[in-house]
Amino acid sequence: MTVHSAADTRLGQALAPLLQAHPSRSGVVALRDGSAAFAARALLADAAQRTLDVQYYIWHADTSGTLLLDALRRAAARGVRVRILLDDHNTSGLDGTLTAFTALANVEVRLFNPFRMRDWRVLGFMTDFSRLNRRMHNKSFTVDDCVTIVGGRNVGDEYFGARSELTFVDLDILAVGPIVGDVSQDFERYWTSAAACPAAALLPPAPPDASEVFDRQVQSLSDDPVARSYSQALASPTFVDDVLAGRLTFDWSHVQLLSDDPAKIHSKGTGSELMWARLKRIIAQPRSELILASAYFVPGAQGVADLKAMAAAGVRITVLTNSLEATDVPAVHAGYAKRRVALLRGGIALYEFKRNADPRVAGPLHGAHWSLGSGGSREHGMTGSSGASLHTKAFAVDGERVFVGSFNFDPRSTQLNTEMGLVIDSPTLAQSMIEGLNRRLPSATYRVRLGDRDKLQWVETLDGRDLIHHKEPGRTFWRRIGVAIASLLPIEWLL
Repeated sequence: MTVHSAADTRLGQALAPLLQAHPSRSGVVALRDGSAAFAARALLADAAQRTLDVQYYIWHADTSGTLLLDALRRAAARGVRVRILLDDHNTSGLDGTLTAFTALANVEVRLFNPFRMRDWRVLGFMTDFSRLNRRMHNKSFTVDDCVTIVGGRNVGDEYFGARSELTFVDLDILAVGPIVGDVSQDFERYWTSAAACPAAALLPPAPPDASEVFDRQVQSLSDDPVARSYSQALASPTFVDDVLAGRLTFDWSHVQLLSDDPAKIHSKGTGSELMWARLKRIIAQPRSELILASAYFVPGAQGVADLKAMAAAGVRITVLTNSLEATDVPAVHAGYAKRRVALLRGGIALYEFKRNADPRVAGPLHGAHWSLGSGGSREHGMTGSSGASLHTKAFAVDGERVFVGSFNFDPRSTQLNTEMGLVIDSPTLAQSMIEGLNRRLPSATYRVRLGDRDKLQWVETLDGRDLIHHKEPGRTFWRRIGVAIASLLPIEWLL
């Protein structure tokens, strides 16, 4: 879409005065809770007039995934050009729905690095491992070239606070201004890459009743309590209304997009052009403070050495990652666990997210944010959760600069998968992250420290008092066995 046509849309016209008042700056708003993150996407899809470009690693065929697909379908019915780019690793169970969508007017679906064997994916993975092991981990949702959402969330109930058994604590950035054009160009680069295959060429033709089948799937959600919660969220004051009425407060900053070349999946993860190399140049020389929040933190020997060197130079380093009890990938925890002693000896502060933590711990990672009204219950997601797991990927440097995106501090992100994220020069956002960490880490995490003879201890703060665990929290028999086996295998490069 041209700049002129973007300005002709309702969103473009509403944003024009703000953009004129902040030339060369982009406006950012953090999406703090899952319900707000879902509502922003759904409401933006309903507001779209020209284009909708969505790019995701995971799109589940659950309540939220179905409702968002229905929002995209409604947009296409209004004449909006809808392009859906999904990594094919997690589309199992979606083939029927995607087939129906390929038959719709104004909709194109492409699958990135696809499985050729649709019904025998495990066999395909075993016979074509070197290719299929590399995935597109990017996440973006761009409307009318006016507004984009970039961050750590995939599409699924657990990312939007709608699963009772688990909530992923995550963070997205909703942005307007020049950065939106950069994200649109990056989407185009992936969309036209050799690895993005039209779904119609991979899937069987849509049956005559494909659209009716999807209709019934949507209608079947009418009695679903999660779907009702989503409907309530959408009935709240909306992002679009806030923009049109001038109620939304943006943080106007210089924002830079970092994104891997889609050709990364065909080559080894080395070279100065990789996203990790560019991100490392940004965070590798902090003057005073570095905060890393990474759901999957596997620094490797070189990463440990780099962090220790920074700490030795006087930089305060804080790492927030998942505890064993909170992680959804125990094998990744093994790659982190064997580095803890070295990190602690080097002066790095380690905090591990608790499974029973309040999902509002995401608050430390935001400055300006948009939420669904002031009702406190909404901050916990839509249904409440018995467990939480950190899924955020965010860095803060010197209280001045923040990174938010899909990138984890692990070998898979640096070497194998394609990643993307935003570097935001915002003292407001960075200071908010630091203040929030200081305020909420004690109640939401275990502070890891060294005891006698370098034995690990986990300090839990309860009612203002410290409880010291000498055994790792969540270390059940089977988790202990799984982590022990993973730590012995030469698989760190895969984690």
